[in-house]
Amino acid sequence: MYNKNEMTVSQTKLPIPPWLLLTFSLPRKGASLRVSVWRKLQRYGSLPLGNSGYLLPNNPGNREKFEWLATTIRGSHGEASVLEVQTIDNYSGSQLAKRFSDARTQDYRALLKNARNALPKKLPTHIARLRQRFQEIVSIDFFGSPLREQVERTLLAMQEPQSKRSMPELGKVSRSDYRNRKWVTRSRPGVDRVMSAWLIRKFIDPKARFVFAIEDQKPSEAVPFDMYEGGFQHRGEDCTFETLTKAFRITDKRVAVIGEIVHDADLFDEKFGRREGFGIDEVMKGWAQQNLTDAELLERGMQLAEGLYRSLDKTE
Repeated sequence: MYNKNEMTVSQTKLPIPPWLLLTFSLPRKGASLRVSVWRKLQRYGSLPLGNSGYLLPNNPGNREKFEWLATTIRGSHGEASVLEVQTIDNYSGSQLAKRFSDARTQDYRALLKNARNALPKKLPTHIARLRQRFQEIVSIDFFGSPLREQVERTLLAMQEPQSKRSMPELGKVSRSDYRNRKWVTRSRPGVDRVMSAWLIRKFIDPKARFVFAIEDQKPSEAVPFDMYEGGFQHRGEDCTFETLTKAFRITDKRVAVIGEIVHDADLFDEKFGRREGFGIDEVMKGWAQQNLTDAELLERGMQLAEGLYRSLDKTE
């Protein structure tokens, strides 16, 4: 007798494999086809797997790209197959995701370098090309490179007139004007924001109060820091921590070392060769996953910053 509670194999819904693998071989006489295929794979953001083929996350858009490319290859007397893949023997899922993220980080880094080179001129045509390239990278940033936010901020800064950004002139900042103030920044603070908050409370405003807001809802009486518009933020090649250090003329040698650490972790340009900040940023990300409030994240991060400060040799 048929049991309604039983399901046939055909009725069982199996989990969708997370990866798509394109394997192919091209005809020997096909240099132009080889270049064309390679360029498309680069544009798709695919990950090379040695001689095995190219990998993409399994979603309808990526499947369509691979299927059309496979059709093109077969139409040019080559061989191509698109396979759904559950696992790759040599890599875990997290390792593959990191490889995708690292590749996009390299793309963002190159774009950020171009943006900084174009910053003095701010020509509309340059900005438009940079924005277009940014959107191209975002479309294949499948796992959220940590550098994406920094590039977006740089591009936004290029589009805004200096008057709108209302950035204090570094040489005219008076510390007395920033005592007993409310300071505002963005939610879910990372390494630059928590280190900047620690710097503010330790060296600038011991009674500083910190609040969080989106750009168009900043309290009018609050001092913005590490926001996209106004206040103390990234300036030129400096992160917010460095901007604050220069604006308030903080000469502590350990602060200078921390500035290098924060710079490399926030801007990913390896300017100082400091790797310590990446660990701090990972700790912040782990705490953020524990559903801590913004205030709790900031407080923990500031404690971490104080520990780092005390651990540094005064003569480093």
